[in-house]
Amino acid sequence: MSVDTEAGRLRTEADEPGWEVDPDDEWGVAVVATVGRQLRLRREAVGMRAGEFGKRLGYGEDMVYKIEGGKRIPRPEYLDDADRVLGAGGLISAMKEDVEKVRYPKKVRALADMEAKAVEIGMYECNIIAGLLQTPDHARSVIGAAQPPYSPEDVERMVAARVARQSVFERDPAPALSFVLEEGVLRRPIGGTIVWRHQLERLLEVGRLHNVVLQVMPMNCDTHSGLDGRIELLKFTDGTAVGRSDGAFNGRPVHDPKHLRILELRYGTIRAQALSPRETLALIEQLLGET
Repeated sequence: MSVDTEAGRLRTEADEPGWEVDPDDEWGVAVVATVGRQLRLRREAVGMRAGEFGKRLGYGEDMVYKIEGGKRIPRPEYLDDADRVLGAGGLISAMKEDVEKVRYPKKVRALADMEAKAVEIGMYECNIIAGLLQTPDHARSVIGAAQPPYSPEDVERMVAARVARQSVFERDPAPALSFVLEEGVLRRPIGGTIVWRHQLERLLEVGRLHNVVLQVMPMNCDTHSGLDGRIELLKFTDGTAVGRSDGAFNGRPVHDPKHLRILELRYGTIRAQALSPRETLALIEQLLGET
């Protein structure tokens, strides 16, 4: 239950930033409206008032009306508790998967869908730690540093979306993943010492996975093929692929084999110039020892 047990207080919007519906996300609006309608119909079918229902779940009456009206995205535990209270036999809980996706920006959902289908993913990042490798606190610091700043709600929404993409590490069979990061990025303690230590520890953890190749481009490499910006390559089971680079083809995703060969050449050259995976892990361990 979501009751604030310490204060006996029912949860309100202020307690849950980042769960608003994006009005420009047509699919998301439709999903949340449908779920809200089902919640209301089931609540009314058992003769329970919104206020009583909210108390059973630990939420204020206003929050119940906003969720049922499609104005707020219900948290997964809200749906689980609603399923139990209304005796829905798992039908409400079954909505969690689609509802959870609504919280993520449309373009992130599209990227996550492609990453979930890819059998190979290759990324070179020059300014930040790749999103698939970021801890939640590090992601929050990176996103929160943007100018003009995002609202706290948008920051939390984007952090949740970034972390959700990391389910790619749990896939079976596991995809082949490779990452190249700049050494300078690893020496910038974004978020402070504690956050940064956890981020370095996360890199060591991921870099030791059997399906991951993690490399660092050393600062003493005076020039390399990634100076135009980040590169991302995804390959799929049917032999197709998609790639994107900040410094090529106006930054747009490309599918044409001729364009993909250019990105593959650049990425391959970058990997050849970077430290080996063993040298990379040794460097990260050294940096962790210095923090």
